[in-house]
Amino acid sequence: MNINLTLKIWRQANQDAPGKFVDYPVENISTEASFLEMMDILNEELVAKGEEPVAFDHDCREGICGMCSLFINGRPHGPDDSITTCQLHMRKFKDGETIVIEPWRAKPFPVIKDLMVDRTAFDEIIQAGGYVNINTGGVPDANAIPIRKENADLAMDAASCIGCGACVAACKNASAMLFVSAKVSQFTLLPQGKVEAHERVENMVAKMDELGFGNCTNTYACEAECPKDISITNIARMNREFLCAKVS
Repeated sequence: MNINLTLKIWRQANQDAPGKFVDYPVENISTEASFLEMMDILNEELVAKGEEPVAFDHDCREGICGMCSLFINGRPHGPDDSITTCQLHMRKFKDGETIVIEPWRAKPFPVIKDLMVDRTAFDEIIQAGGYVNINTGGVPDANAIPIRKENADLAMDAASCIGCGACVAACKNASAMLFVSAKVSQFTLLPQGKVEAHERVENMVAKMDELGFGNCTNTYACEAECPKDISITNIARMNREFLCAKVS
């Protein structure tokens, strides 16, 4: 089945230039196509007409890298649950529908061009403490460290965060608490991460605040829109770790 659509896309040359929505009609789009494939078709048509293609991020197209960060009809990654934009298919839309496509809207994520934003802020938070500075030896040595299955499972769940920024885009305060708490939790829950746990959480929270991310709103929008279903219990864990670091 094929459908015809109108795409209302945000166009902006760079972060200092004014932006605006531009309407683009697309026709005969297969409902089996992915959203990014539909964007590719649009860009091919624009190039054929000698027009500037729409800039948007993408890489793996397998829901792994988190690059395909688009705000679609008012939702990060579009009208489906637990997926990234590259996993969204056109069968989620109706024939004749208008689709509004925007970049992430957050001060720490400045627009590079059109739908692309600079998420270097997340890299800086990781650099501030999102790692284990300890020699764990080879794989057999690391596997020899006993870890409760419950803790191992929770750590793996937290580590599944792909840093796409949907939590920030969904939050009215542009909070990065879910992202930061996931990165804190994946180490805090494991013995290898206990050595510098206090220093880690203090540095990462300080960097998050320095970069201009807002406070947690407690509306759970981040959890609802996370493509990897990261739980907000990680935020509670990070807050507890932060308080312990401050009083220790």
